[in-house]
Amino acid sequence: MRVLEESPTATLARLVSNARVEVLPTPSVEDLVLAHLPRSRTVTVTASPSKGLEATLGLTERLAKHGYPVVPHLAARMVSGRSELEEIVGRLAAHGITRVFVPAGDAHPVGDYDDALGLLEDLATIGHPFEHVGITGYPESHPVINDDVAVQSMWDKRRHATHIVSNLTFNPTVLHRWIKRLRARGVILPVLLGVPGPVHRAKLLSMASKIGVGDSTRFLMKNKRLFGRLAAPGGFTSERFLIKCAPELGGPEALVEGLHVFTFNQIAETEAWLTDLRGKLCG
Repeated sequence: MRVLEESPTATLARLVSNARVEVLPTPSVEDLVLAHLPRSRTVTVTASPSKGLEATLGLTERLAKHGYPVVPHLAARMVSGRSELEEIVGRLAAHGITRVFVPAGDAHPVGDYDDALGLLEDLATIGHPFEHVGITGYPESHPVINDDVAVQSMWDKRRHATHIVSNLTFNPTVLHRWIKRLRARGVILPVLLGVPGPVHRAKLLSMASKIGVGDSTRFLMKNKRLFGRLAAPGGFTSERFLIKCAPELGGPEALVEGLHVFTFNQIAETEAWLTDLRGKLCG
């Protein structure tokens, strides 16, 4: 654990060096990953209600065979219950998967799990089969969940998780206030900061039209203001956002350890951006 304040440049270099990328389980994404991502890059695979968990699990298994560290999204509402969860755990263990991300998911519950906490509790009784378990954080107000409820949910889930993955925010002040609120409540899990990759407007609109493809796309569609800021020509860029955030993220109390990059399957562009940014910061 860090005990000293970092410079903003050192903070950015550390976060970029610890970046993982999120992909949507579409038919072409495996080839894109193989073509553009180094085997050292951690890849997370979203869960889609329209495609089912099989698309997530299948892509996870194939990428693991190719040598990638892979983090499947186990959307709780898409799992029928403990029996299916045990099958999933066994399947992932057989492929050496040690990390998962557990959101509630946007689907209507298909079985026993109305939220992420129930699934996390069952994972605990199964024997904590994963070394790293991520849960969702919402710096921006959730479309349907009160802010106090969202923070309380992280408190309830903290003993079953190893880190928090923040959903998108484009406002550094909102991010800083959220982190301080977490720490004031005693939630001391490390945070992976969610940021979008260099998404082209046309591609973003194309992906967003496929409702059900991935959690990140649906989040944008539910948050029209955020969508507009990301899609607007000459508007938000992740690099400017990170530069503005860095001065508040260098202290050991912030516990922001890396980036979770929403690629919207613009994988080549995202990896090129991370490589370029790392070169600027570390060169």
